[in-house]
Amino acid sequence: MQAFQAIQSTFVPMAEANIDTDQIIPARFLQKPRREGCGPWLFHDLRENPAFVLNQPAYRGARVLVAAQNFGCGSSRENAVWALYDYGFRVVIAPSFGDIFYGNCLQNGLLPVRLPQVHVDKLFAASPAEMIKVDLESQTVNFSGEQWSFDIDAFAKHCLLDGIDELGYTLSRLTEIVAFEQSYMEQTTKE
Repeated sequence: MQAFQAIQSTFVPMAEANIDTDQIIPARFLQKPRREGCGPWLFHDLRENPAFVLNQPAYRGARVLVAAQNFGCGSSRENAVWALYDYGFRVVIAPSFGDIFYGNCLQNGLLPVRLPQVHVDKLFAASPAEMIKVDLESQTVNFSGEQWSFDIDAFAKHCLLDGIDELGYTLSRLTEIVAFEQSYMEQTTKE
Protein backbone atom coordinates (compact mmCIF):
# COMPACT_ATOMS: atom_id res chain seq x y z
CA MET A 1 0.00 0.00 0.00
CA GLN A 2 1.27 3.46 -0.81
CA ALA A 3 1.40 6.14 1.86
CA PHE A 4 -1.42 8.60 1.32
CA GLN A 5 -0.37 12.09 0.34
CA ALA A 6 -2.53 15.13 -0.31
CA ILE A 7 -4.32 14.70 -3.63
CA GLN A 8 -4.92 17.59 -6.00
CA SER A 9 -6.83 16.47 -9.05
CA THR A 10 -9.83 16.81 -11.24
CA PHE A 11 -12.72 14.61 -10.14
CA VAL A 12 -15.33 12.33 -11.63
CA PRO A 13 -18.98 13.03 -10.66
CA MET A 14 -21.39 10.11 -10.32
CA ALA A 15 -24.69 11.57 -9.17
CA GLU A 16 -26.71 8.34 -9.16
CA ALA A 17 -27.54 7.14 -5.63
CA ASN A 18 -27.05 3.58 -4.37
CA ILE A 19 -24.28 2.50 -6.73
CA ASP A 20 -23.60 -1.00 -5.47
CA THR A 21 -20.50 -3.15 -5.53
CA ASP A 22 -21.85 -5.21 -8.44
CA GLN A 23 -21.99 -2.05 -10.56
CA ILE A 24 -18.48 -1.12 -9.42
CA ILE A 25 -17.13 -4.53 -10.47
CA PRO A 26 -19.51 -7.17 -11.83
CA ALA A 27 -19.44 -10.57 -10.10
CA ARG A 28 -18.13 -12.39 -13.18
CA PHE A 29 -14.76 -10.64 -12.71
CA LEU A 30 -14.30 -11.59 -9.05
CA GLN A 31 -12.26 -14.70 -9.79
CA LYS A 32 -9.59 -12.67 -11.59
CA PRO A 33 -6.34 -12.44 -9.58
CA ARG A 34 -5.51 -9.03 -8.17
CA ARG A 35 -2.02 -9.10 -9.66
CA GLU A 36 -3.62 -8.56 -13.06
CA GLY A 37 -5.17 -5.35 -11.80
CA CYS A 38 -8.91 -4.89 -11.37
CA GLY A 39 -9.00 -1.43 -12.99
CA PRO A 40 -10.08 -2.61 -16.45
CA TRP A 41 -13.27 -4.10 -14.97
CA LEU A 42 -14.26 -0.96 -13.03
CA PHE A 43 -17.87 -0.07 -13.92
CA HIS A 44 -17.51 -2.56 -16.79
CA ASP A 45 -21.19 -2.83 -17.69
CA LEU A 46 -21.88 0.88 -17.21
CA ARG A 47 -18.96 1.76 -19.48
CA GLU A 48 -20.70 0.03 -22.39
CA ASN A 49 -22.76 3.22 -22.65
CA PRO A 50 -20.67 5.79 -24.60
CA ALA A 51 -22.23 8.59 -22.52
CA PHE A 52 -20.98 7.08 -19.22
CA VAL A 53 -18.83 9.59 -17.33
CA LEU A 54 -15.63 7.51 -17.37
CA ASN A 55 -15.84 7.37 -21.17
CA GLN A 56 -15.58 11.16 -21.37
CA PRO A 57 -12.06 12.47 -22.16
CA ALA A 58 -12.47 15.37 -19.70
CA TYR A 59 -12.41 12.95 -16.75
CA ARG A 60 -9.36 10.87 -17.74
CA GLY A 61 -6.67 10.83 -15.10
CA ALA A 62 -8.92 12.02 -12.27
CA ARG A 63 -7.87 10.61 -8.91
CA VAL A 64 -11.04 11.56 -7.02
CA LEU A 65 -14.52 10.12 -7.49
CA VAL A 66 -17.51 12.09 -6.18
CA ALA A 67 -20.57 9.93 -5.64
CA ALA A 68 -24.12 10.20 -4.34
CA GLN A 69 -25.43 8.68 -1.12
CA ASN A 70 -24.96 5.04 -0.20
CA PHE A 71 -22.04 4.48 -2.57
CA GLY A 72 -20.64 0.95 -2.39
CA CYS A 73 -23.75 -0.64 -0.93
CA GLY A 74 -24.58 -4.27 -1.63
CA SER A 75 -22.41 -7.34 -1.22
CA SER A 76 -19.12 -7.15 0.62
CA ARG A 77 -16.51 -7.44 -2.08
CA GLU A 78 -13.05 -6.10 -1.56
CA ASN A 79 -12.63 -6.29 -5.33
CA ALA A 80 -14.78 -3.17 -5.67
CA VAL A 81 -12.18 -1.16 -3.75
CA TRP A 82 -9.34 -2.83 -5.69
CA ALA A 83 -10.99 -1.88 -9.00
CA LEU A 84 -11.28 1.78 -7.98
CA TYR A 85 -7.71 1.85 -6.66
CA ASP A 86 -6.21 -0.01 -9.62
CA TYR A 87 -8.00 2.36 -12.02
CA GLY A 88 -6.22 5.28 -10.33
CA PHE A 89 -8.67 6.66 -7.79
CA ARG A 90 -7.25 7.50 -4.35
CA VAL A 91 -10.30 9.25 -2.86
CA VAL A 92 -14.06 8.66 -3.00
CA ILE A 93 -16.27 11.46 -1.68
CA ALA A 94 -19.94 10.83 -0.91
CA PRO A 95 -22.57 11.79 1.69
CA SER A 96 -22.69 8.13 2.81
CA PHE A 97 -21.19 4.74 2.00
CA GLY A 98 -22.09 1.11 2.40
CA ASP A 99 -20.58 0.17 5.79
CA ILE A 100 -18.50 -2.79 4.59
CA PHE A 101 -17.30 -0.88 1.52
CA TYR A 102 -16.19 2.01 3.76
CA GLY A 103 -14.14 -0.35 5.93
CA ASN A 104 -12.65 -2.08 2.88
CA CYS A 105 -11.54 1.30 1.54
CA LEU A 106 -9.66 2.12 4.73
CA GLN A 107 -7.92 -1.26 4.75
CA ASN A 108 -6.83 -1.01 1.12
CA GLY A 109 -5.46 2.52 0.81
CA LEU A 110 -8.51 4.23 -0.72
CA LEU A 111 -9.69 7.25 1.30
CA PRO A 112 -13.49 7.41 1.73
CA VAL A 113 -14.58 10.95 2.64
CA ARG A 114 -18.06 11.67 3.97
CA LEU A 115 -19.24 15.19 3.21
CA PRO A 116 -22.68 16.75 3.70
CA GLN A 117 -25.00 16.61 0.69
CA VAL A 118 -24.79 20.39 0.23
CA HIS A 119 -21.02 20.15 -0.44
CA VAL A 120 -21.40 17.13 -2.71
CA ASP A 121 -24.04 19.03 -4.70
CA LYS A 122 -21.52 21.85 -5.26
CA LEU A 123 -19.09 19.31 -6.65
CA PHE A 124 -21.75 17.82 -8.92
CA ALA A 125 -22.43 21.31 -10.32
CA ALA A 126 -18.74 21.93 -11.15
CA SER A 127 -17.24 21.91 -14.62
CA PRO A 128 -15.02 18.94 -15.59
CA ALA A 129 -11.77 20.93 -15.43
CA GLU A 130 -12.18 22.16 -11.85
CA MET A 131 -9.65 20.92 -9.32
CA ILE A 132 -10.16 19.60 -5.82
CA LYS A 133 -7.61 19.07 -3.08
CA VAL A 134 -8.04 16.40 -0.42
CA ASP A 135 -5.62 16.59 2.50
CA LEU A 136 -5.81 13.69 4.92
CA GLU A 137 -3.29 15.19 7.35
CA SER A 138 -5.51 18.25 7.97
CA GLN A 139 -8.72 16.29 7.18
CA THR A 140 -9.88 18.91 4.70
CA VAL A 141 -11.30 19.15 1.21
CA ASN A 142 -10.54 22.38 -0.66
CA PHE A 143 -12.71 23.33 -3.60
CA SER A 144 -13.39 26.63 -5.33
CA GLY A 145 -12.13 28.78 -2.45
CA GLU A 146 -13.97 26.79 0.22
CA GLN A 147 -12.55 24.39 2.78
CA TRP A 148 -14.61 21.56 4.25
CA SER A 149 -13.59 19.29 7.12
CA PHE A 150 -14.22 15.56 7.32
CA ASP A 151 -13.95 12.98 10.09
CA ILE A 152 -11.89 9.81 10.04
CA ASP A 153 -10.90 7.28 12.68
CA ALA A 154 -7.47 8.18 14.10
CA PHE A 155 -6.05 4.67 13.64
CA ALA A 156 -7.26 4.46 10.04
CA LYS A 157 -5.75 7.90 9.36
CA HIS A 158 -2.42 6.79 10.82
CA CYS A 159 -2.37 3.64 8.68
CA LEU A 160 -3.27 5.51 5.47
CA LEU A 161 -0.65 8.19 6.06
CA ASP A 162 2.01 5.53 6.70
CA GLY A 163 0.86 3.29 3.85
CA ILE A 164 0.29 0.27 6.07
CA ASP A 165 -2.63 -2.00 6.84
CA GLU A 166 -3.46 -3.52 10.24
CA LEU A 167 -0.90 -6.30 9.79
CA GLY A 168 1.75 -3.78 8.81
CA TYR A 169 0.96 -1.77 11.92
CA THR A 170 1.29 -4.89 14.10
CA LEU A 171 4.63 -5.75 12.49
CA SER A 172 5.85 -2.18 13.10
CA ARG A 173 5.39 -2.87 16.81
CA LEU A 174 7.22 -6.23 16.71
CA THR A 175 10.04 -5.15 19.04
CA GLU A 176 7.52 -4.15 21.70
CA ILE A 177 5.53 -7.35 21.20
CA VAL A 178 8.62 -9.54 21.59
CA ALA A 179 9.69 -7.61 24.71
CA PHE A 180 6.23 -8.07 26.24
CA GLU A 181 6.20 -11.79 25.42
CA GLN A 182 9.64 -12.29 26.98
CA SER A 183 8.64 -10.36 30.10
CA TYR A 184 5.40 -12.29 30.37
CA MET A 185 7.14 -15.65 29.98
CA GLU A 186 9.72 -14.73 32.63
CA GLN A 187 6.99 -13.65 35.01
CA THR A 188 4.87 -16.78 34.53
CA THR A 189 7.83 -19.13 35.00
CA LYS A 190 8.60 -17.47 38.37
CA GLU A 191 5.11 -18.19 39.65
